Amino acid sequence: MLQHPKVKGPSVGLLGFSKGGDLCLSMASFLKGVTATVVISSCVANTMAALHYKDMTIPDLGSDLGKHTTTESGLVDFMNIWNSPLEEPYHQSLIPLEKAQGPFLFIVGMDDHSWKSEFYAHIASERLQAHGKDKPQIIYYPGTGHCIDPPYFPPSRASVHAVLGLPLFYGGEPKAHSRAQVDAWQQIQTFFRKHLSGKQSIKPSKI
Repeated sequence: MLQHPKVKGPSVGLLGFSKGGDLCLSMASFLKGVTATVVISSCVANTMAALHYKDMTIPDLGSDLGKHTTTESGLVDFMNIWNSPLEEPYHQSLIPLEKAQGPFLFIVGMDDHSWKSEFYAHIASERLQAHGKDKPQIIYYPGTGHCIDPPYFPPSRASVHAVLGLPLFYGGEPKAHSRAQVDAWQQIQTFFRKHLSGKQSIKPSKI
């Protein structure tokens, strides 16, 4: 990627959402040259399928679909179906974040109904500090659901999942969620400017 003409270098930043977030965490943990990682509404364990890299395999966290709930309007809520990565044998699915070279920013919607984003960000913070690494930056957005898109996108509170074919509930209160999308985009840009270009200007969250 560093050889791509559109990549300024000398380092690379990663931005991932939902399942893409845990893939970014894995990339930051195992690949060289990644110096800043942002994850939005993501898990800190490997999910949905085993991850293979060289001679290593990180198993899937796993889930129990029987634990899903359904809203009054018929939307499926998956927040409680996932196994806890703090319990055996699911502990093996945790991504070794402590191997990463650079800092992390976790964007957390407090009304996320797809993942327990707040819980996972806390696990990441505890794990990093336990290994002598810096505490990650975590920004919590009250009233904000799973799909924290770029500014001015209509808040996505529910949709038919492209893979599962089910109507999923993502959470979020429209006004709070919209404000979070604006602020989160600013925070992400500030984070990358600081850690990729060396510019130190930091804009505190207004939420």
